[in-house]
Amino acid sequence: MKTAEFFNLEFDNVSFSWPNGVKVINQCSFSIEKPGLWMLVGENGSGKSTLFRLISGLIRPESGKIFCSLKPALVHQNPDHQLLMPTCKSELMLCVPKTIPQSNLFDLIQSSLEKVDLGEMLDRPIHTLSGGQKQRLALAGAVISNSNLLLLDEPTALLDPQSQNSVLKVVRKLTSSSIDPITAVWVTHRLEELFFCDGAAILKNGRIGKWNSGSKVFQQLKSLAHR
Repeated sequence: MKTAEFFNLEFDNVSFSWPNGVKVINQCSFSIEKPGLWMLVGENGSGKSTLFRLISGLIRPESGKIFCSLKPALVHQNPDHQLLMPTCKSELMLCVPKTIPQSNLFDLIQSSLEKVDLGEMLDRPIHTLSGGQKQRLALAGAVISNSNLLLLDEPTALLDPQSQNSVLKVVRKLTSSSIDPITAVWVTHRLEELFFCDGAAILKNGRIGKWNSGSKVFQQLKSLAHR
């Protein structure tokens, strides 16, 4: 394995068990070297949520090492569990780092909204937004907080097809930007989303398999389903 300094994110033989003794992550090793959209597919109970908690530092591994040179932000499946304020502007003000001067605040908020295709929603009440717009606002909150590692837990699962596409489009834009592209790890059960990622892997028995193209992982999973 390369030294960790070459990676944005690296797991080196990481294991984690809950207090009841159930091992959720089992000698898991993987790395992400560059920005992009990286997708994970796994059955319920395969350890996806635990993986994100380990990356975020909310829990610590019982063994192995985690290296992360990025600032992570978790984006939940249901944006209503994440958005706290009444308007788009007030929500993003809550996420702005305290070191940002007041004179730069409006421009920063407006820029963050434009990055997620919500440029005209500054004073819009959040309760009037569609599910896809709420999810994109949650993305804007992560971006404005200076997070450059998005941990996306099935972010399109509760959305209609049009909103699903809008969220996927925005994440692709953020990860492929020519200026400060970010890294996104996206857990999905919608296999058609795999065709839009930069790499995909299967999470099974607490371990992540090799990164492959999204189309290859799609074919692997389709083949397994027909056995």
